[in-house]
Amino acid sequence: MLAASSLDLRVDDAIVLHDSNKLTLRLLPCDVVARVAPVAHQAAQVEIVLAQRLANSGSPVAALDPRVEPRVYERDGFVVTLWTYYEPAAPREVSPADYANALGRLHAGLRKLDVPAPHFTDRVEQAQQLVASRDHTPALADADRELLGNTLRRLRQVIGGRGGAEQLLHGEPHPGNVLTTKNGLLFIDLETCCRGPVEFDLAHAPEEVSEHYPDVSQDLLRKCRILVLAMIATWRWDRGDQLPNGRQLGMEWLSRIRAALDRNGLDTHG
Repeated sequence: MLAASSLDLRVDDAIVLHDSNKLTLRLLPCDVVARVAPVAHQAAQVEIVLAQRLANSGSPVAALDPRVEPRVYERDGFVVTLWTYYEPAAPREVSPADYANALGRLHAGLRKLDVPAPHFTDRVEQAQQLVASRDHTPALADADRELLGNTLRRLRQVIGGRGGAEQLLHGEPHPGNVLTTKNGLLFIDLETCCRGPVEFDLAHAPEEVSEHYPDVSQDLLRKCRILVLAMIATWRWDRGDQLPNGRQLGMEWLSRIRAALDRNGLDTHG
């Protein structure tokens, strides 16, 4: 609130929109969205650059607030970025076809950008390091640690070494990062941007979405879905994770990983 007020935005109240590893607030009455994170381990500047360039090309992304300079504001050990608030449209349910169309448009915009970004396998490696560290994942049972470690290692090798087409991706275009607005669907949270196959992005979306996305490798998508499950399950066991009900979700996703491996006949011990 102080950071926004210092920029001549009137702020009398703050409404929490989302609270996990990053805090998202609606500041009133200026009606701006503030995203707040600790200074360490964040990529706010990269997100701002991507959002500006994608918005300029007409890609379906949330825009920065036009009343202030588009940059990262730092205060008291936190970074703050300021975004446009979009009134939710009714109904909020998103059709799979609309979701696929918006994601395809986003991918088309991302293909035009030449910006440095990690490979998706770098993010998999981060998950592997968490699984390997009992200090960072102390509550993870040995059998679950082995399951996650083997799954991450094997699928990282199989998917990363397949040699197919890759491009700049959103990184986590799940429903929680999609806004339903009167301007259509808009993607947020671009700090997870990475390079890889489009199937890696589709693996974060509801299964029905891929049926409306052209030229998808179903075999690669199945593998990516299991890999993504293993990654997000790993984050939930990080002792610093702050996602509400995170541990419960972690248990549910471990069960889904085992079922998916059995269903697809995948051996992660090779």
